[in-house]
Amino acid sequence: MSAAERPGDAGDGPGGIPARVLTVAGSDSGGGAGIQADLKTMLALGTHGMSVLTAVTAQNSLGVQGVWELPVEAVRAQYRSVVDDIGVQAVKTGMLASTELVEAVAELLAGTDTPAVVDPVGVSKHGDSLLAEAALDSVRTKLLPVATVATPNLDEVLQLTGVRVTAESDLRRAAAALLEFGPRWALIKGGHLTGEAVDLLTDGSEELWLRAPRHDNRHTHGTGCTLASAIAAGLAKGLGVPEAVTAAKEYVTGAIAAGFALGEGIGPVDHGWRFRG
Repeated sequence: MSAAERPGDAGDGPGGIPARVLTVAGSDSGGGAGIQADLKTMLALGTHGMSVLTAVTAQNSLGVQGVWELPVEAVRAQYRSVVDDIGVQAVKTGMLASTELVEAVAELLAGTDTPAVVDPVGVSKHGDSLLAEAALDSVRTKLLPVATVATPNLDEVLQLTGVRVTAESDLRRAAAALLEFGPRWALIKGGHLTGEAVDLLTDGSEELWLRAPRHDNRHTHGTGCTLASAIAAGLAKGLGVPEAVTAAKEYVTGAIAAGFALGEGIGPVDHGWRFRG
């Protein structure tokens, strides 16, 4: 039995070991997105966050000034070190940057019997590319098929499927196109549309429309990372996919409302909004 499946060592109640969630993503030196956002979210939602670093970025409120990928062997070693000893109850992936990293992580996920939330990060909040064009096919054919939930925004939907979403009525078509690549569930995030913030979660038969008021706050850096990590935290604690996504939407909506200014550009969402009373 794998460490990910060990009986008797999971839980999130008093005196129990917190549910364990692993993020496989890049570092954001500004602390608003990436590994840093993931770990803050996991802690805020009562889980134990662990990390596999895939890349280092020089990044602030104005954009990404540099990206340095880690070697595939370093990513694989980090993953095996955590999963084989500590065990995980959900995995979240973010920035994977290259074809080699995408394929290595997909292989690792395929061998881990635990839910996987795939955030197919393509571009940053500032429009900086975080995924090589050549890696898109590997995301489609290797990574998405092992995803329990895939969480693309509208730019990433266009990259991956060619479906351009300009209105809420396009979300169902986008989800169907994404599901053809094999994830069990697709969460199409409509945050870039006008009007209320609406997302569509579907497995091709069941549909859940998630709506929230749109907050007049430009400080939304890290929204996608935060949402995917919140879903993974819910799954690690034993929630079903619709329940985990609903709880994550509530959490990230509050984090967006409380987002704050840092530096001269776009500030982060507030991962600790529930603690500031």
